[in-house]
Amino acid sequence: MTDAPGDTPLEERLRELAGSVPDPELPMLTLAELGVVRGVRRTGAAAVEVELTPTYTGCPAVESMAEDIERVLRERGGMAEVRVRRVLAPPWTTDDITPEGRRKLAESGIAPPRTTRPEGPVPVTFRPRRAPATPSPGDGSAPAPGRAGSMTPGTAVPVAPAAGVPCPHCGSAETELLSPFSSTACKALRRCTACLEPFDHFKELT
Repeated sequence: MTDAPGDTPLEERLRELAGSVPDPELPMLTLAELGVVRGVRRTGAAAVEVELTPTYTGCPAVESMAEDIERVLRERGGMAEVRVRRVLAPPWTTDDITPEGRRKLAESGIAPPRTTRPEGPVPVTFRPRRAPATPSPGDGSAPAPGRAGSMTPGTAVPVAPAAGVPCPHCGSAETELLSPFSSTACKALRRCTACLEPFDHFKELT
């Protein structure tokens, strides 16, 4: 988890402790890897407030998350007063899952959600400049030779995620949807047509 700018050393420590709590539904992930701990701020000598963003409004696991954060910060952080505040904006998306969290999901046999946010350098496309609608020969409004159709920097086009959901067991992209829901509402049930193994897919939420 990245420290927030302006955090004191103690707040950084408390943020690490809050982020180390395992997710109750996906215990292979910490809350930091899930990307739901948004901030930690001391409000007194032994008091702290934690900002927690649920994966969706009404998530039944958020109460358990809050209780576990409160317990950890009292027992290991030395805080007498812990308040966990739900923050709904900006909303959580599956792009908030860290690369380490995605690795752990795949290692556990769950296909991680595909990222919709472009990573690294953003490719830029070039489109022809639109020529004037009715150029009049000789009136000086016609484009200069070589200008019409010249390449102009256009709109950056994000890279779309790969269409297929790779199998977490063999890596094949040849998979099929069996059910839009699996053990939890955030997962779908798929099957690999190469190795024939069924698997859960953590669905994209943007």
